[in-house]
Amino acid sequence: MRILSGMRPTGRLHIGHLSVLENWVRLQEENECFYFISDWHALTTGYDNTAELQENVRAMLLDWLGAGLDPERSTIFVQSHVKEHAELHLLFSMFTPLSWLERVPTYKDQIQQLGKEGKDVSTYGFLGYPLLMAADILIYLADGVPVGEDQLPHLEFCREVARRFNYLYKTSLFPEPQALLAKVAMLPGIDGRKMSKSYHNDIPMSAAPEEVWERVRLMVTDPARIHKTDPGHPEVCLVHRYHEIYNGEEVEETRVSCRGGRIGCVPCKKRLAEKINAFLEPVRERRARWAARPELVDEILAAGAAKARATAGRTMAMVREAMGV
Repeated sequence: MRILSGMRPTGRLHIGHLSVLENWVRLQEENECFYFISDWHALTTGYDNTAELQENVRAMLLDWLGAGLDPERSTIFVQSHVKEHAELHLLFSMFTPLSWLERVPTYKDQIQQLGKEGKDVSTYGFLGYPLLMAADILIYLADGVPVGEDQLPHLEFCREVARRFNYLYKTSLFPEPQALLAKVAMLPGIDGRKMSKSYHNDIPMSAAPEEVWERVRLMVTDPARIHKTDPGHPEVCLVHRYHEIYNGEEVEETRVSCRGGRIGCVPCKKRLAEKINAFLEPVRERRARWAARPELVDEILAAGAAKARATAGRTMAMVREAMGV
């Protein structure tokens, strides 16, 4: 099966991204995988501030390699290094009804949300990003796309574009890619909200042990517990939620000790920080090894772009023939 997925380089990845990357690593074992850093998609909302874009691209690649993506098994590249994405997006735009783009469920919601944040995204780039996403997927004739449930409308839009192209030009060139829904743990931020760099409530994948402890130390806990000997309520404690994910072998003991007032919040947090650090240590080590060899990182991107361009070029030759251009 051919797999395609990507991420926008908007800053350091956090531990909430690890479950997604772990799924990518599993998929590369038995499939032909294309994973790309979608720098053009980052421009749809960050077009006015690109000073850190190249730095973010580099940091994201190192995070991917740290998580275990293997450039020998997966094609890893930067979206803008394969100009065929833009060409296919342009050709798709010639026959895609405007109403299709306007009805994408996330479009109006994000317009309103970003507008409240003072961001003007009333641009074609933002309106058309689902079509660029469709071009990203279809140019590799991908069979499967790892997505979360919130991305399902975008994938259905992609299938509609594939069907319309095949119908208009009397071909069966484009497959209708299927969603590969993985059980991805939704990890809240240290304040209980969605984990996000913009909220300053994240734990970066590349965080040093000291930074991990500082983030865990700030986690919200049971508001009803005043003294460490007070009975706790782990079901409402964010720290306990993290213990369930990173400290499964001790979670029951921690739960019982919390309810019985036998462990305070600070020792509980320190134990959690130890477990998170143990989990992240191999990720940090792999990342550091790659970061120490920048020339190899450059080679990965160059080789990945060359392979991606070759595949995308074959698709575009068939697209041009079908469309007569």
